[in-house]
Amino acid sequence: MANYIVRFGAMRFLGVFASNGGGDYRRNTKVIARTDRGLEVAEVLGAAEADMVALLDDPPEGQIVRETTPDDELEIARIRKLAPDEMGICQRHVDSLGLAMRLVDVEHIFGGERIVVYYLADNRVDFRELVRQLASEFQTRVEMRQIGVRDEAKLLADFGDCGAAVCCNNHLVQMPPVSMRMAKLQKATLDPAKISGRCGRLKCCLRYEYDTYEQIQREMPPLGAHVRTPDGEAKVIGHEVLSGQLLVVTEDRRRLMVDVREAEPLGRRPRPPVPHTDLT
Repeated sequence: MANYIVRFGAMRFLGVFASNGGGDYRRNTKVIARTDRGLEVAEVLGAAEADMVALLDDPPEGQIVRETTPDDELEIARIRKLAPDEMGICQRHVDSLGLAMRLVDVEHIFGGERIVVYYLADNRVDFRELVRQLASEFQTRVEMRQIGVRDEAKLLADFGDCGAAVCCNNHLVQMPPVSMRMAKLQKATLDPAKISGRCGRLKCCLRYEYDTYEQIQREMPPLGAHVRTPDGEAKVIGHEVLSGQLLVVTEDRRRLMVDVREAEPLGRRPRPPVPHTDLT
């Protein structure tokens, strides 16, 4: 029985699913799969090769039931049309109960086994009564899931400043930690408005090349180091990581850009001895 890596759900989970009856599925094939949440629409990404599965962190398992049919597509379209009304119903009940939460999205599972309500909240919310009311309204199981602002972008955002689809709603499975240090090392602007994504946090893409920048920088003489250059001895005062150049200041106070291959590291020159004065 062949196994495949599939993507499913509003949060774009990745799982390793077995094909029902040993059927073969090509990349990008839309299928109906059985997950621990019920019957769901999923997309086949490729065969579950060992090296690819090793990159996934405890992926969920399931079964591919079949390729989607025209009837399935009609049902998918019907569920999409229901989404605004379901969102409105949820919001009405949240307002009537006075709950301090902000609804983000409602996910209606294809097989009807449950509806997942995604929300933002600053503090813990007692939503037991809300779940009872919604379950009565929808006549199915209701699952409440609190998310963060990055997950909100994953659910709702479309395109980033670069013109491409936002990474979190495209290929990212887990949100990488991003820090201002990464922006500084890559010489990115430090204007928060320009290095923040749709979620209002630092852009995930600042993380992509950081390891490479860091590795290259480690191979460069550190700031403050003394090097021998074609123009004489100099002190390193800056790095241009991608171009492989050093900003140095020479002994005659000139600032120069030097190729790192032309800079030979030197030990710090010893300070001249303090003249001895005989006070006797």
